[in-house]
Amino acid sequence: MAGGITDTGEPYSPYVGLVYMFNLIVGTGALTMPKAFATAGWVVSLALICFLAFMSYMTTTFVIEAMAAANAHLRWKRRETEKVINDSDSTSDYSDDEVLARDHAETHPILSVRRGVSPDHFEIVERVEMGQMASIFFNKVGLNMFYICIIVYLYGDLAIYAAAVPISLMEVACGNHSCSAGSSVKYNDTDACWGPVKRKDAYRVFLTIFTLLLGPFTFFNAQKTKYLQIMTSLMRWIAFIMMIILALIRIGKGEGKGHPPMADITGVPNLFGVCVYSFMCQHSLPSLVTPISDKKRMNCLVLSDYVLILGFYSLLSFTAIFCFNNSFLKDMYTLNFTDNCDVIDVAVLRYFLGLFPVFTISTNFPIIAVTLRNNWKTLFHREGGTYPWVVDRVIFPLITLIPPIIVAFCTHDLEYLVGITGAYAGTGIQYIIPACLVFFSRKHLEPVFGQDVVNKHRSPFRHTVWVIFVLVWAISCLIFVTANIILTETKH
Repeated sequence: MAGGITDTGEPYSPYVGLVYMFNLIVGTGALTMPKAFATAGWVVSLALICFLAFMSYMTTTFVIEAMAAANAHLRWKRRETEKVINDSDSTSDYSDDEVLARDHAETHPILSVRRGVSPDHFEIVERVEMGQMASIFFNKVGLNMFYICIIVYLYGDLAIYAAAVPISLMEVACGNHSCSAGSSVKYNDTDACWGPVKRKDAYRVFLTIFTLLLGPFTFFNAQKTKYLQIMTSLMRWIAFIMMIILALIRIGKGEGKGHPPMADITGVPNLFGVCVYSFMCQHSLPSLVTPISDKKRMNCLVLSDYVLILGFYSLLSFTAIFCFNNSFLKDMYTLNFTDNCDVIDVAVLRYFLGLFPVFTISTNFPIIAVTLRNNWKTLFHREGGTYPWVVDRVIFPLITLIPPIIVAFCTHDLEYLVGITGAYAGTGIQYIIPACLVFFSRKHLEPVFGQDVVNKHRSPFRHTVWVIFVLVWAISCLIFVTANIILTETKH
């Protein structure tokens, strides 16, 4: 994440890239979407998710254009460096008059040569992460703001992960799986779990165990293997498809208990944050797009992906809100199946759905933690400087791990955590940063290549008006969400 050109990896076909992007976007955020839909109303939710999918697609094309621009910039810099070296080596072979003649011939046509450059100049062949793009196209203030935004978002991610795993473990350990309780029992944190141990105490016990087991990975470099990715992806799809089919069967039998409102404006701010979080992929696009072997129709492929994801989210959320009593929909949708024998009466499958977030999230937590730690190091790094061992190996891992764990100890309201993370840091990463990257990349390259050379990966939304629209929309959303939070707190 934090700058620098890294290995591109093994190339794969555009359709494999489409599947990878689908898997990246459809993650934990989807499990918090049903409750957000039920709270905001199905009409408002459908309209908002369609609009936010469109906005996310637009900014995704912005990032792809900026990636192509960054590749062009790096090629140009490399060629200029080689040219200077070659010139310095060859000047000794010429007389003074010949050197002056060559200098005079080269001072004028440099830009015109750039304008005649091959279209392949903008080919995306080197993986340039967002941090590297920010260092190329932003000034120092913009670069620091970028890293702060990334860091806040990763903190939110870690807090969500740190809360989601103990919640799932608590529900499985403390829930009634004998089917005698029925589907309309709503537990409180003060209810008993094991004898005198309350549910909130069990949650904190599981959070402590989670921290002790996965926290140490923050102090080292953790790598997620290919086989681990395959296993977690397979589990995710089995769980999602199972939940959709089970809900459809219950609705088809006429046993659905959900009666969501058409619209409830009070649920919109949180729905906005959940949807932004659930469409997040911009920060990982360099890793996904660069290895694609044929990028001629990238924008069409990305559009197809977003249409599929929009359909999937709508199917998952609509089956949920019409299947379950909306007041009993849980923050983590999988938990609605753990003690509900009306929907599924096979104990093994109920436990599988209840524990599903534990396995998938636990594999991601060390990766996100190491990424956040490295971004902290990059933010404070100074050219040529090194960190003392204690700072590098102890301080940075601790400031990475402690804040999200404290947040998870204070609250396990996943809908709130996802909403806040998506609404603030998510808005920056998904809207503001891509819009600024594409705007400044165009400004940066125009003096070098001229207006005649067209970026072959330019966004379909190429007019500057679209960039302004995204920025105005993002700022308006931040103001709206903040005002709503203040008003809600004032009422309480």
